[in-house]
Amino acid sequence: MTVRPDAGGTARMCDGGLAAVFAFLGKRWNGVLLGTLANGPAGFAELTRALPGISESVLSDRLGELARVGLVSRTVREGPPLGVSYQLTERGAALLPALDALARWAHENLPVEPGRRLGC
Repeated sequence: MTVRPDAGGTARMCDGGLAAVFAFLGKRWNGVLLGTLANGPAGFAELTRALPGISESVLSDRLGELARVGLVSRTVREGPPLGVSYQLTERGAALLPALDALARWAHENLPVEPGRRLGC
């Protein structure tokens, strides 16, 4: 990476932490899924209904990815009927204050076309 000084002569560099978090949370649906699970555990069908526009295969992929990095846990409920529930782990819940701040900022600062709303 090339570091160029700003007008004041100070070198600027990309923040690696921000780059990593936005690469992960900026991936379509990851941040929104975490925010949706802030309301408590939810089943696959409930998440599908809560996120219009997400396909079942993408939802499955994203939930698997969130589980692999330890932000979401997957619990199989004994039946009948058999079910699967997803919920935030402690690490996932630790992101909620940052997600809340981003959501507030978006509602206050991002332009919205008339007749449209921010979101899913």
